[in-house]
Amino acid sequence: MSEVLANFVFLLATVLTLLILARVIISWVMPGGGGGLVAFVYAATEPILAPIRSLLPATAGIDFSPLIAILILQVITRLAGQML
Repeated sequence: MSEVLANFVFLLATVLTLLILARVIISWVMPGGGGGLVAFVYAATEPILAPIRSLLPATAGIDFSPLIAILILQVITRLAGQML
C-alpha cells in the first residue's frame, strides 16, 4: 500500500512541477492572459503559489514563489522515492 501512495505522491508532485513551469513560461510569453488552458494552469497552481507568495518578502517585481514551490515539490518527490 505504501508503494501505491509513494507513486501517487511522486506523480502528483511531477504534474504540479510541470504546471508551475508552464505557468512561468506563460507569464513570460503571454503576460496578458489567454484562453481556457491558461486559466486552468493558473487555477491549478494558484493554491500552491499564493501561500508561498504571502510568506516571501516583497522583491523588486520578481516572484520567487514558483522557485520555492518547485524546490518543495522536489523534496517531497525525494521523500516519496525513499518510501519505495
